[in-house]
Amino acid sequence: MLTPNSPTQLIMAPDAATCAIVAAVVLPLAAHDPARQVSLTVALTMLTGLLCIAAGIARLGFLTNFLARPILAGYLNGIAISIIGGQLGKLFGFGVKPAGIFRTLAEFVSKLPDTHLLTLAVSVAFFVLLRVLKRTAPRLPAPLIAVLLAIVASRFFDLGSHGVALLGVIPAGLPKLMAPQIGLKDLEPLATGAAAIALISFNSAMVTARGFAVKNRYDLDPNKEFIALGFANIGAAALQGFAVSGGDSRTAVNDSVGGKSQVTSLVAASLVVAVLLFLTGPLALLPTAVLSAVLVNAALGLFDIRGLARLHGISRKEFNLSIIALLGVVTAGVLPGVLFAVGVALFQLLVRSSCPNDAVLGRVPGMDGYHDIRAYPGAETIPGMVIFRFDAALVFFNADRFESRVLAVAKAEQAHCFIMDAETIPTIDSTGAEAMAEVCTALASQGVAFALAEAKRPIRQMAERMGLLEQIAGGRSFPTLDEAVAHCSGERGQALDRRKRGPPGGSDMA
Repeated sequence: MLTPNSPTQLIMAPDAATCAIVAAVVLPLAAHDPARQVSLTVALTMLTGLLCIAAGIARLGFLTNFLARPILAGYLNGIAISIIGGQLGKLFGFGVKPAGIFRTLAEFVSKLPDTHLLTLAVSVAFFVLLRVLKRTAPRLPAPLIAVLLAIVASRFFDLGSHGVALLGVIPAGLPKLMAPQIGLKDLEPLATGAAAIALISFNSAMVTARGFAVKNRYDLDPNKEFIALGFANIGAAALQGFAVSGGDSRTAVNDSVGGKSQVTSLVAASLVVAVLLFLTGPLALLPTAVLSAVLVNAALGLFDIRGLARLHGISRKEFNLSIIALLGVVTAGVLPGVLFAVGVALFQLLVRSSCPNDAVLGRVPGMDGYHDIRAYPGAETIPGMVIFRFDAALVFFNADRFESRVLAVAKAEQAHCFIMDAETIPTIDSTGAEAMAEVCTALASQGVAFALAEAKRPIRQMAERMGLLEQIAGGRSFPTLDEAVAHCSGERGQALDRRKRGPPGGSDMA
């Protein structure tokens, strides 16, 4: 059961996608002027924040409804693989260019002879420490302990002089507040770039947020998240920062140490301020290999092999969708991979909706109502009638399917009355209404009456507007199947009586 209105674990930070768009927008406008680059970046981030707030107020958070759980599962597994792949070179003491996972692995393998043994030893030692602390003392902040011990070890053993890469000098102090200086000609490209960043950063952030929400079983309000992302960007702009999104690796670390609310972010922000003011010197001694070990340790907690196996047993199609999302994330990147998986999911949905399930209904002894005769072999159809159910909205992309199925079933059953159970049709468009009208005409030409039962209000309204009621048996939509059956049974009885009596005046002609 999901917990309503739970706070999120999402950690806000810059990501590669937003950084790329910032560079693509700002560099052509600023040329080689550093001051103008900063000013344009601040303006771009501010506009992004304003657009995000406006989108949240306009309730555009529904865009995240297209992120199905198999996609989220594939995303988290893909992120885990991407994080590990991106840190392999640092763990072994050499550089690997960021790329798709397969190219990264190929370059990693080719550079294995360049392994720095001391760096590898430090990586392994602190990774083992993290795993041991996770198992034996899960309540302790293992990453913080590892970082503090690594700084002490680096100072005591002078690891930097032995070739172990260190984090290096970090500029001390806090950034100053500033107002961007831009011209009118800058507004159009900045607004376009801000819209792109707002869309991409929100979807990227919500993929991460919803992934962890599903993992830890709490609920989200996407519109509030949109607004929160906007304020985060405005705050970043005020402090000369650039656009932010959901940090997947940082959120993974947060989750791995038990961070479950925004208090984690407040504590982290306070510590960042303290570090910038007082601790940039000691932090410079931190081996980058230890940071990589922390990230890899966090990434391992994202793998959900059991979930994938369970999904494989439940639905092969959804399992394939999860694998597509995983492969997309590790090869093309987070957002392109997820968007591709969403596209595949929508395509599958359209395919299923264009060929929905349908059923001929009958009575089952000892059970109320009417049921699918394929699901209940003992079900009995009513002689001379067909009760047909179409399990989808009747719209333009399945109207032909509806028409062909109705005519095929009517022909196979050779009934005098065709009753349409419309309870499972939530809506109908003009194309669907035209298909129903054509069905009525075609059946009437064969002497088969068409009756409509249990139609929802939108269906009845559309039938009335299209003049369908004049073609339907009884001239109206029946509220229940029983009433439709009774009406058709009465019409059949009247037809049989007319046949028995013969043509009017027949006795005189004899």
